[in-house]
Amino acid sequence: MKKKLRILLVWILVSLIFQFGGHWLLNLQIQKVMGLGVVNSELPVTARLKASIPGSELRNIQVSYAKDYLAYMEKDTLKVFNLKKEKIIFEKISPSATDHTLGVLTYQWLPDRNILLYFYARKNPNEVTTVKVYPSQTVPPAPAMDLKTEDPNQAKNLTQEASLEPRYEKRYGSPQLTELYSLELPNSDEDEEPNDRLNSFDPPSGSEEISAGGKLEKFVVAASTNLMYLTVSNGSAQQLMKIDVNKKVSSRSKAREVIENMAVSDRCATLYMDSKVGSVRQVVAIQNLEASKKDQRLVISKNAKDRILGVRKGKVYLGEVENNQLVKIKTTEDLEGMKENPVLKTEWQGSIPYPDNIRTLIGVQGEVIVYDNQTAYIVRDGQLSEVKLQGDENYVSADGAELIQLSKAGTSTRVELQPLEP
Repeated sequence: MKKKLRILLVWILVSLIFQFGGHWLLNLQIQKVMGLGVVNSELPVTARLKASIPGSELRNIQVSYAKDYLAYMEKDTLKVFNLKKEKIIFEKISPSATDHTLGVLTYQWLPDRNILLYFYARKNPNEVTTVKVYPSQTVPPAPAMDLKTEDPNQAKNLTQEASLEPRYEKRYGSPQLTELYSLELPNSDEDEEPNDRLNSFDPPSGSEEISAGGKLEKFVVAASTNLMYLTVSNGSAQQLMKIDVNKKVSSRSKAREVIENMAVSDRCATLYMDSKVGSVRQVVAIQNLEASKKDQRLVISKNAKDRILGVRKGKVYLGEVENNQLVKIKTTEDLEGMKENPVLKTEWQGSIPYPDNIRTLIGVQGEVIVYDNQTAYIVRDGQLSEVKLQGDENYVSADGAELIQLSKAGTSTRVELQPLEP
């Protein structure tokens, strides 16, 4: 009897082990499919390669997350170059050779997929529309009539019909439409055609709403929720616009507010930005709450010298700038329920040149990278190192792992990719 009981207990134990093991494996696979927790455990993709790109006036260089595609602008045309096969596999030409406000306005790779998001402007074919406008149905007093020769009821009906005749009015919309596209690319080793898809706004007037705002400037995407923010400027006025997962466009502007820089959380989709209203400059956050509630604005730092540097893996990075020098790097937790004026922890102190045209990003290992066309300054674990850049033009990938160096060679451009290492 004891022997049978021991065998039964052993089988129960084995069954539990298999059951918990199966649940663990299933959960791991679900995380991989959904993209949850994978980014934190994986190292960034890096590559060492050289290629020659036709053309010598390339602008706004951006490399894909797998470091196998390069997106750039050349003569108002967006082009995507396959770095492995050394050929252009996609072009989006401007609809006008003279109007430089049309065509591709801005673009950005998603951080974990071969998808390029871009905004494209074209002329509005229905800028002026004609609509019927019906007057009020109030019936004016009937005119005097000869009761001997006319039917009073008939006269009343004729007067009412005359008062309801429509008139035609012209309505004026935005002279252009701004559309959002997602360009999905195949594996760089394959020969499939890219899938260029138009994402319709809800309502369709959203494309006119963005166009009416003016020039697109800053554009950030929260990959975890597909939430997008962009700033649109028209003269001295600026609007902050939000595009949610259903492609619904809404304004998140504050009166007289100018947004100098912004970054979005890779976990909570919270927007952090340098906000200036009059002489008051602050770092603020916009939290995305439930659909039934309004977004919440929070002050992260009231220090006028603080600037948002970026957000990565649960940390918000702020830099203190004084006399065009970055003198301090501070962090706070990137929480789903942020509070106003959170505690800021100083991670580094020193001095890095920080002019207006400097570029800053946060690498996947938490390093702060500040660079211009000659030097990259890297702050990692509280230590500062410098990398001298050799190309005619130099770029760092969005994950901070790859250095892209461009050198002109006649009518073509030589591009060299290598890991960014101190």
